[in-house]
Amino acid sequence: MKRLFEQFLESEAKGGVLLFAAALLAFALSNSPAADAYFALREISVAVRFGGFHLEKDLLHFVNDFLMAIFFLLVGLELKRELLSGELKEPRRAALAIAAALGGMVVPALIYTALNAGGPGAAGWGVPMATDIAFALGVVALLGKRVPFALKVFLTALAIVDDLGAVLVIAFFYTAKLSLPALLKAGLVYLGLLGLGRFGVRNLTPYLLLGLVLWYFILKSGIHATLAGVLLAFAIPIVVGRKAIPRPETTPADPEEAEAELEQLEAEAAQAQSPLHRLEHLLHPWVAYGILPVFAFMNAGVSLEAIALGPVAWGAFWGLLLGKPMGILAFSYLAVRTGLARLPAGVGWYAIASAGVVAGIGFTMALFIAGLAFSGPLLDQAKIGVLSASVAAALLGAAMLYRLKPA
Repeated sequence: MKRLFEQFLESEAKGGVLLFAAALLAFALSNSPAADAYFALREISVAVRFGGFHLEKDLLHFVNDFLMAIFFLLVGLELKRELLSGELKEPRRAALAIAAALGGMVVPALIYTALNAGGPGAAGWGVPMATDIAFALGVVALLGKRVPFALKVFLTALAIVDDLGAVLVIAFFYTAKLSLPALLKAGLVYLGLLGLGRFGVRNLTPYLLLGLVLWYFILKSGIHATLAGVLLAFAIPIVVGRKAIPRPETTPADPEEAEAELEQLEAEAAQAQSPLHRLEHLLHPWVAYGILPVFAFMNAGVSLEAIALGPVAWGAFWGLLLGKPMGILAFSYLAVRTGLARLPAGVGWYAIASAGVVAGIGFTMALFIAGLAFSGPLLDQAKIGVLSASVAAALLGAAMLYRLKPA
């Protein structure tokens, strides 16, 4: 289990570096002589036609509505796995991650609201609520064995619960006017997805095809289309196949025959995995090394020309940099003192506070919610606040974690 988690951590770290590079490139281009070309790229029209079906969006919205639905699908798969067979299955471990995530959402939202109540930026209270798991684990991975394994697991579980909170915030508070006919069609499609799981369908193709239909009707319903990814994830079975994998009694003398037998065993082992695990392993590299860097490149570009920093920028900045560690530490302490949760072995309060600072890296989901809440100058302000807070949280969090004794 530890080995698998370390492999996951390494992949997240590499994805975080690529994410940062894409964001840096976008920021540089948007403040260079190539700025007009960069912003024009985001407005290129993308059209999909299939028979009588027609859907057209600019490139920025295609990335944010469709590609990010695949990211949300992966988030949902990770959350379901953690709830049923991972760190969130054990009640007291789950209680600590849930309490920490709740504090890390509530306090930043309160700080933001205190700075923006009654103003034009009031709708952005959800911006500083979420942690970017790729960036956060990337910072942790750079410090190697100085960070206890149990703290890495805690931060991962916290970020996953945090993502669920962000999904619920988007669903309930950043949803446009609902279309009941489209919502009803989406519900019928989802019943079909649940039926596939109920009848033990293990082939991923029917789930993905119905998932595309579900995405379309969710898009038309007024609910943000990315939530289709989470719904699809919760419909995909996690039951592991019980089929025994035969082992050869003897090793073939012919090297080619031995290699063919090994490939057959690997194929059968892959098929023995649950559909959820297979899809998660399939999606992870595409999301980490493709979708998230593309999202960062398309969304992190903001021109500093004529930007006046206001309460939206400061609300996002202080919500992430100050509100995140305060909320995580305070709610974790209350959960432990009341007996609802316990600290991981070898992890003290300084380590929890350090993880809270790292959790202030809110890049991906924070920019996503900012795009739902604002447009124009207010969106640019929110981006500046998120980007600057994320950089500051990464540097400060890394410095604090570095003071931990090597494991």
